[in-house]
Amino acid sequence: MLTREKQTEVCATWDMTTDKKELKQILDFAVDISRGAAAITSDYFKGTFVAERKSDNSLVTTADREAEFYLRARIAETFPDDSILGEEAGETMGTSHRRWILDPIDGTFSFVHGVPLYGVLIGLEIDGEPSLGVVNLPALGEIVSAARGLGCYWNGERARVSATSSLDQALLLSTDFGVCEQYGFGPAAASLQHQVQARRTWGDAYGHMLVATGRADIMLDAVMNVWDCAALLPILEEAGGTFTDWKGNRTIHGGNAIATNGLLFESVMKIVRE
Repeated sequence: MLTREKQTEVCATWDMTTDKKELKQILDFAVDISRGAAAITSDYFKGTFVAERKSDNSLVTTADREAEFYLRARIAETFPDDSILGEEAGETMGTSHRRWILDPIDGTFSFVHGVPLYGVLIGLEIDGEPSLGVVNLPALGEIVSAARGLGCYWNGERARVSATSSLDQALLLSTDFGVCEQYGFGPAAASLQHQVQARRTWGDAYGHMLVATGRADIMLDAVMNVWDCAALLPILEEAGGTFTDWKGNRTIHGGNAIATNGLLFESVMKIVRE
């Protein structure tokens, strides 16, 4: 399980082997291409599009496919040796130590229903370590970005998690509390709902960004894919928070996720373990 000491150790080791100037250039590139993909999704969001069901019953639209195609093309042009994994088009293997992980529209259900809480997600692994994340929320005019050792930024200003240290003062979010029940996390989610000050369903990546920017304290997701998580872990950690699976493991491969402001992590995990 994640500890604050272990998180610090991982980040410190990574920093010693990484050129921060180069990483900043890559982050600037990622923010730039997020804007291009966001523009594509915005055009469809304001207009018409076709929505289909995939084999897992999740939704996909023309906007998802076009935005991912754009992101892949820009990355391949600029970093031709890098691997790329995207939700819609799978994985293209490269030869470098970097892998881009893309979710062209996180929150497609919101997107299809005309709800503005959707985002373009761009994550980057370096030597297997989630090292960079960009979440562009086009309909809200918000971009949250971070890279290892460079801090977290919200529309260009430094972002930090909240200072809430007690559950009875906390704002708890979840994409869907009912899905928590469906996947076996119902008792923990119910207990947390009873112990916090307030709870809302401002979900998907948006909810995690609310934690990263200090506007919420805890975010629960019972079902997550790697492309849902890759951008979130570096953002939450650079903002001073935590991003783990429901076992408390620091990972983007856990199949589920909990984000906290760090101060509430142990209290949350105590309830989840019980």
